[in-house]
Amino acid sequence: MARKIAFHLNCLEQGGAERVVTNLANQFAANGYEVIIATEWYGENEFQTDDRVRRVHVGLREGDEKRHRLLQFYLRVRYLKEFLKKERPDILIPFARKALYRGLMAAYFIRIPVLISIRTDPAGHYEERSDKIQIPLLFPRADGCVFQTQGAREFFAPRLQKNSRIILNPINPKYIGVPEPVRRTKTVVQSGRLVDFKNQPMLIRAFIKVHEKHPDYELKIYGGDSFDGTREILEQIIEENQAGGYVYLMGASDSLEKELADAALFAFTSDWEGLPNALMEAMALGLPIVATDCPCGGPRTIMTNEEDGLLIPIKDQRALEDGINRLIEDRELAERLGRQARKIAKTANGDAVYEQWRDYIEELCGNYHRR
Repeated sequence: MARKIAFHLNCLEQGGAERVVTNLANQFAANGYEVIIATEWYGENEFQTDDRVRRVHVGLREGDEKRHRLLQFYLRVRYLKEFLKKERPDILIPFARKALYRGLMAAYFIRIPVLISIRTDPAGHYEERSDKIQIPLLFPRADGCVFQTQGAREFFAPRLQKNSRIILNPINPKYIGVPEPVRRTKTVVQSGRLVDFKNQPMLIRAFIKVHEKHPDYELKIYGGDSFDGTREILEQIIEENQAGGYVYLMGASDSLEKELADAALFAFTSDWEGLPNALMEAMALGLPIVATDCPCGGPRTIMTNEEDGLLIPIKDQRALEDGINRLIEDRELAERLGRQARKIAKTANGDAVYEQWRDYIEELCGNYHRR
């Protein structure tokens, strides 16, 4: 009899962790598992789940938003606990910081194993005063943990490191097996939300310098607005440098596998990330890539410098300029890197990633019941 799996996170609004949960839930459901996604709220632009995946609301109820913040936290844990008592899943898998704490608290007195997953750079995101209290109290209760990078794993205590796995994000199948373009356009591309930590201002400033040397090239940045002020900063840089004729903010797109496939190269400029899906998708498309070697080691986990891409230091505009110019000018190198980058599809396709999660879940459930 297939197991019942419960995922828990805030919502399914489009983002990295939400994408992974949706993909995994759909795959487990397709393979005969009973799958529930327990969320705190509903977003406006969410990933779509398989009809066989159940969605359950465990967040605040009507009138709760008027209560004190600490009481709201207690209620969130209580509602999740009520859900676990009712559904009795074989395992609970919370994603992202606050959901981890809620999940570990709610499952404490219920005999259910908990597999937590760290989805971002822990440095700076798991260092608040509340984290320093909750991590030593709650994380030892986790039966297992999935990290995306070795750098993220090394941030935590040895016990959690020992009882963990590193599993890559699954690449959306539409990016895998896309034919090599007959001819590449003279376009540098990037995809990802317009948000401060992706350091798109550095990309535009670097490309303005590149454009002086290669005036027939243009830059296209694909991604929705995060409304943190980044888009306005980018528009100001474009206007001040009269770059509107060759630097374009393209907005969000649902067909990036077509928009990006024939670009000359992909530029990744984040100051920090977990494991960047956009970079993995660019690799799967066979794009030549220059990428910042940002913490907590996402690009370094999936790329090897000079083998399947170019890694450069974070916040180094000159290195970015040099990397872009090098890939524009040495097309033999660029194509070789792009062909090697395609190989990521062998280890990060949906089936391969699903099998790693499945095997780890079965191992944890088996160990839990034997104990």
